[in-house]
Amino acid sequence: MSQDLPFDLSLSEEQRITRESMRRYAERQLRAIARDADEAGAAPEGFYTGTMELGLGLLPIPEVHGGADMPRSPMSNVLNTEDLAYGDISLALGTLAPLSFINAVLDFGNEAQQEAFLPRLAQEHFVPATVALTEGRATFDPAQLATKARQDGDSYVIDGEKRLVILGASAELLLVIADLEGEGPAAFVVDQGSDGLSAEAQDYMGLRAVETATITLKNVRVPASHRLANFDLERLVDLGRIGSAALAVGCCQAVLDYCIPYVKERKAFGEPIAWRQSVAFMISDMAIELEGMRLLVWRAASRAEQGLPFHREAHLAKTYAAEKAMQIGTNGVQLFGGAGFVRDYPLEMWYRNLRAVALLDAATLV
Repeated sequence: MSQDLPFDLSLSEEQRITRESMRRYAERQLRAIARDADEAGAAPEGFYTGTMELGLGLLPIPEVHGGADMPRSPMSNVLNTEDLAYGDISLALGTLAPLSFINAVLDFGNEAQQEAFLPRLAQEHFVPATVALTEGRATFDPAQLATKARQDGDSYVIDGEKRLVILGASAELLLVIADLEGEGPAAFVVDQGSDGLSAEAQDYMGLRAVETATITLKNVRVPASHRLANFDLERLVDLGRIGSAALAVGCCQAVLDYCIPYVKERKAFGEPIAWRQSVAFMISDMAIELEGMRLLVWRAASRAEQGLPFHREAHLAKTYAAEKAMQIGTNGVQLFGGAGFVRDYPLEMWYRNLRAVALLDAATLV
């Protein structure tokens, strides 16, 4: 059996301070507007501009391209993702979409491509960008894409359709993953407004606060220089799996923290319902499963940061999170009884958002 390096759960001083500020932001900014945004089916005007104060997109961009030149850290990205999702998964997805594009260019782009694309995102204002991988079929496999690309002279031509693309209609830059004729999956940077590219907004049961779109590509031509030189599909998918699982952890923590005071205060038959064994066991199970989710996510992110193989760990984290997040969301609604079904409480919104965890592929790359 292989021997893993020691797994240290302690956070650095910088990570601890960042977590405190990120959690405050999630509670005071995201949580405060989440319900209204869900009802409206869109983030409030100017919201994403306000997220620029977090500096998430600027941190990993090299200084020469206008960024802060901080070391690329999947572990720190997981913590930020978890904390933002504690406020709201939908708004967290929109906030992190440009960072996913940036991380992909840093991972898979050569120096010329980083110089071409990263300065466009190192701005004081919010520049939407996103990754388009998911396709609309039940048997979707990232390694077997229906979206096709072929080389035509000094450019590539792309045809296909992508679903559940975060910020898909407004993104200035889209990283489209397509099957390149004779070579397998490849990644292409596509500019919004390219001939043959269209976007249609989609209305889903969950994730209503973030713009999600179906992207259609009909003979979309991109320069050869827009194909990322060092693309690795497995790494892209695995980093996305870790990000999706981190979103689930953050939202499930919100569910648990919301339920505990309620069951202590809500009385039935003259005593708090928390005194009932079935309720106490349900809360305990939620906490246990949540910690299991978190440990799997942190382990996968830690291995990615150390440069160790993390494919197995990412798969376990995403699979476990997709299952247990739904269980925790369901239990949260159940603990509130009839009130859990009422829109005055956030439980039903969190339940709807958590159902999307299993569907997200490469929406958030840590």
